[in-house]
Amino acid sequence: MATPSNTVESISEGGGGSATGCMDSFFDAPGPDHEIVASARALQPLIREHASDGDANRRASDTVMDILHAQGLLHIAVPKRLGGKGANFRTFIDAVAEIGYADGGTAWASALLNVCTWFATLFSEQAQADVFGGGKLSRVCGIFTPPQISERIYDKVSGGVRVTGEWPYASGSAHADWAVLGVKVGENADGSPILGLGLIPMADLSLKDSWFVAGMRASASNTLVANNVFVPDHRIQLFERMGDEDYLREASDEASDYASFIPVAALVLCGAQLGLVRAALDLSREKGAAKNVAYTIYAQARQSPAHQIAIAQAASEADQAYLLLARAAADIDKAASRREKLDRLTRARIRMDTGQTARLCRTAINRLLSFNGASSFADVNPIQRIWRDSEIAGRHAFVMPEIADLIYGRILLGLEEPVQPF
Repeated sequence: MATPSNTVESISEGGGGSATGCMDSFFDAPGPDHEIVASARALQPLIREHASDGDANRRASDTVMDILHAQGLLHIAVPKRLGGKGANFRTFIDAVAEIGYADGGTAWASALLNVCTWFATLFSEQAQADVFGGGKLSRVCGIFTPPQISERIYDKVSGGVRVTGEWPYASGSAHADWAVLGVKVGENADGSPILGLGLIPMADLSLKDSWFVAGMRASASNTLVANNVFVPDHRIQLFERMGDEDYLREASDEASDYASFIPVAALVLCGAQLGLVRAALDLSREKGAAKNVAYTIYAQARQSPAHQIAIAQAASEADQAYLLLARAAADIDKAASRREKLDRLTRARIRMDTGQTARLCRTAINRLLSFNGASSFADVNPIQRIWRDSEIAGRHAFVMPEIADLIYGRILLGLEEPVQPF
């Protein structure tokens, strides 16, 4: 299938920190690296060939992941100084969408490996040397939440945290060398935990096969397990500091080093869904439109006014989703290129944009299921896998539209108390 002809190729400039600024044009925002996006698009036949097996085996194909790695598509935002592409986050979402057009689970695993590896580049120089030293392009998976037990320790040699526990839903962990994981590093005066992210080699962790789900099966989002694992201080960064864009890495001349941690973490969770909705739309135009409409006078769905309206609405919803996510990427990329921190309102709007993107993609795909009829749910029909993948992806806690609505609405109304600590 060809990439949809209605894909928007450009987006305008970010809107600054005012509520009305969200309507400004984005013409001076950095655009995508078309070469990187094209390389992802060129791999669609290979990815699609392995999609059914990835779904059945509950992990993306090693062959596909190795080729994505070899072409730099698992290190899209990793700075060039560490061997990555050093591309912006508009490129990131566009490339992941191309992968998602062929398979949602592979795209999800790719997106999470990409972004967690980028997280690792924000750590101290010593930590970066551990992960990327000797020219090694490591792959990193990650989970923000802390495990059951984290004990702060100091000995005669070094300080750090010793952790025991589990981290579920570690997407892409089957293909990772390291993990960046939430750890408790202390307590505040009120007894609440001080949280950090710790870099831990996969060799120090075990993997529990726990990912038995209805969709996004190929993401291999299994559970990571630590048993009394020591994480040295130089491989820990406070979550609050990362949320404030106060990174431990040294200053550089690469824009990807200055992107906003929390907005990026939300943005990247929607790239796969853009690809899924585009694939569902094209399958509907190419195959679904030729089917008869049972119990009506219409020999083909394309002749039915109800189907004509439905596909128009789905196509528009897909476009709206992309425009919102591209605007969010433009906000992030523009601030990073200027070495500026994002203001509170823009951060909330990015969260709103990602939640709305997920909502629009799910709505469009469900509309297209009805367009294609009961046969949409046949095992041989790829639309049913697209639907399953989209329904899982759209319910990620960091994308959940209802929470995004709440966060943005409270900020618009001047309420300062955060819904989430970051």
